[in-house]
Amino acid sequence: MSEHTPASDPLVDGPHDPEHDPRASYALEPDYVAGLTRRILSTTGRTVPVESPLGGQPLAHIPQSSTDDVAEAYVRARRAQAAWARTSLDERAAMLLRLHDLVLDRQDEIIDLVVLESGKARKHAFDEPLHIALTARYYGRTAHQHLDTERKLGVVPGLTRVEVNRVPKGVVGIISPWNYPFTMALCDGIPALLAGNAVVAKPDAQTMLSALLGAQLLEEAGFPPDLWQVVAGPGRELGTPIIDGADYICFTGSTATGRLIAAQCAERLIGCSLELGGKNPLLVLRDADLEKAAEGAVRASFSNAGQLCVSMERMFVADQVYDRFVERFVARTEAMTLGASLEWGVDMGSLVSQAQLDTVQAHVDDAVAKGARVLAGGRARPDLGPYFFEPTILEGVTPDMTCFGTETFGPVISLYRFHDEADAVARANAGEYGLNASIYTQDGARGREIARQVKCGTVNINEAFGATFASIDSPMGGMRESGMGRRQGSEGIHRYTESQSVATQRLIRFAPMLGMSDERYAKVMTAQLRMMKKLGRA
Repeated sequence: MSEHTPASDPLVDGPHDPEHDPRASYALEPDYVAGLTRRILSTTGRTVPVESPLGGQPLAHIPQSSTDDVAEAYVRARRAQAAWARTSLDERAAMLLRLHDLVLDRQDEIIDLVVLESGKARKHAFDEPLHIALTARYYGRTAHQHLDTERKLGVVPGLTRVEVNRVPKGVVGIISPWNYPFTMALCDGIPALLAGNAVVAKPDAQTMLSALLGAQLLEEAGFPPDLWQVVAGPGRELGTPIIDGADYICFTGSTATGRLIAAQCAERLIGCSLELGGKNPLLVLRDADLEKAAEGAVRASFSNAGQLCVSMERMFVADQVYDRFVERFVARTEAMTLGASLEWGVDMGSLVSQAQLDTVQAHVDDAVAKGARVLAGGRARPDLGPYFFEPTILEGVTPDMTCFGTETFGPVISLYRFHDEADAVARANAGEYGLNASIYTQDGARGREIARQVKCGTVNINEAFGATFASIDSPMGGMRESGMGRRQGSEGIHRYTESQSVATQRLIRFAPMLGMSDERYAKVMTAQLRMMKKLGRA
């Protein structure tokens, strides 16, 4: 993408010969795009053109923000947050429940925009409004559970009253990725708003429109307009200003960038949550239902063309069932339908960009050159669209191959045999990532026992990733170099609050009284401590 300085209206100007140039007309109505892009805080006069990965059709020119625009976004957000923090929790929760309905009512519009911007299949784009509706409903229904003042044990029973308040941090900076542009733009901000914070968001440049539609729906649900600020521009230019202005940072992206963000947050002594890379393992045990495992393996490996943080790139299959499983897995993979379409009925869509295609192609070429065998796929498909690559299964991948330990983030899975389950777990834990894992077995108890040995933040038994990701009451995040902090559940909202302890003392003080000496006071307190232990008090 290159910058564009408009001579007239950047939202309307474009190629001028639609009769001979299939990319000459915009995929979206300019007025619709303008209604979304005006939400970006931008005073630069600069725009960046974006095209659909489905076929290169122009989508929009995205206004670009400056560092001064980021500073202004924080000024507006802080002003809005001061009033928002005084809004009752019931009112905030009611807005989330309205958002739930809006997202479901407008899902076709959301899905169309996601498909056009990301190139994914429609069935995978549906996961985005689904996840946001689940998230909005969960936090709307559990607001008091997470945020009400809690009573705690006081040091002196009956005389010390202790309460813990959940105080909003202030303004949260959210830097979201392109792979799930609607979900990732909103899901981390929903609990931040409920907790009383404002948000300054910088969505990825490739998928701004989906994120902007999310901001529009928040306003339609009743959230104050200035509470959710959106800026646009390269991370290398806006990343530091966003961190410098925030009270907390939420980032989803690469481990390399996450390290830099963590270091900058540490300098300012502010918190951050980081969902980073993964090289996720799937284990097929000897007692697995092979049809169920093969079906799940297809979704685990090729949903959103493998551009999913929790998708699988390493599969360990028990010797006893390896050949039978591989036969089923390859057959299901080869039966997948690929296509550039807004319609249902496509199993896998496009990669998002040339950069992603280049990475996938390089990983497969390197593996094949060093002796790996291609069991399915292995080729780019320019006949379908500029960034299509076939769902690919590799066998015989060794540690000297790039795809062995480096995240591909594309539709490529490597198969490995194992005989001993302890060895399979050790190999699954190899490397420094630890985001998601999947285990297929007909013995649920055995699967859960093995899950405790796997160093991943989420583990799914007899499911690819949906069971944990869609269960909003449970935390989701990575171990080791796959990140820090958690989204979803109580951890997903408490990260945006400061816990404040308030203690009210009655009758006695924590010092000698009525002429008691310090020594006598120490003996009395010691006796009380011993008595409390005998009474079983914590």
